[in-house]
Amino acid sequence: MKQVNWGIIGLGKIALQFAENVNLADNAKIKGISSKDQKKIEYFKTKFQIEKKYCYNNYEDLLDCDDIDIIYIALPNSLHYEWINKCIQKNKRILVEKPSTLNFSQIKTIDEKFDMKNIFFAEAFMYRFHPQILKIIDIIKKKEIGNVLSMKSYFGTDILTKKNFVGFKRKKNIDENNRLFSKKLGGGAILDLGCYPVSFSILIASLVSRDSFKDFQILNKKKEISITDVDIDSYAEIKFENNFIAKVGASFTKNLGKQTEIIGNEGKIIIEDTWHGLSSKIYVINKGDKKEIKFKTKDNAYTCQIKSLSKDILEHKKKPEFPGMTFDESLFNMKIIQEWLN
Repeated sequence: MKQVNWGIIGLGKIALQFAENVNLADNAKIKGISSKDQKKIEYFKTKFQIEKKYCYNNYEDLLDCDDIDIIYIALPNSLHYEWINKCIQKNKRILVEKPSTLNFSQIKTIDEKFDMKNIFFAEAFMYRFHPQILKIIDIIKKKEIGNVLSMKSYFGTDILTKKNFVGFKRKKNIDENNRLFSKKLGGGAILDLGCYPVSFSILIASLVSRDSFKDFQILNKKKEISITDVDIDSYAEIKFENNFIAKVGASFTKNLGKQTEIIGNEGKIIIEDTWHGLSSKIYVINKGDKKEIKFKTKDNAYTCQIKSLSKDILEHKKKPEFPGMTFDESLFNMKIIQEWLN
């Protein structure tokens, strides 16, 4: 089977998780890596059996490598804009970690360059490729819960409280050097976690009608701001042009979990783990009846994403196959996120 040669810029935790899942995809392989940390290069080189000539300590050298089919940008949020632009200049296909940029102005600038180049671009919302999302789309299209009216979607975990040895809880000090709490590095709950429920609300709203992409309103915003000036507990309602309403939340202070509830006029869908599908279980409730749907898949959401995107590239497509995140959706996603942040 033909394989897509992936190159990774930035070798942090998310890059390691990604690389481990590339190994599980039969149509993909890690061909090249780049990092400014030589220890990380050596670790990845050994673990994933990467040839020395494809291991770079200069990001641009990886972009210049003709043997690399697509670049996965796994750098901190603050560096996404710069390296998306570099990839466009080098005509390299792109998968960028979420969020694609820090603000709408950045991705709008990219859009102008992107149109001229017509390069494959994807934002790494891996949850969209899990089989449970395809099933949810099918349920909605078949109107098993009637006409979809609204949804509630959250992503949050308390990373600021820890227990001592006798079980008492206490607040941890916020480390301003941690990227999650650094304004400069694009930290905050909305950018790190809130981008997930916003992106999912765009997908569900688009199933109601394509008018969802025309306009929106952000209502009932609530935010708690940390001493480092980033949000750590945030909520909002998104009212789309087609009157579909999504309540979204993201938190570093509350265990909101990963649940989504999609509500129709005849029932609702409950997703236990929207973002990773680890429970592989959803519920469809209609007129008092509750149906449980389980998913048996050997692939997790990351592997599903890598397989799907690699297939797109092998088939010479210019954008991810539905329901992958398209550039237009990434543009709209960041527009909503910026309104929520402001």
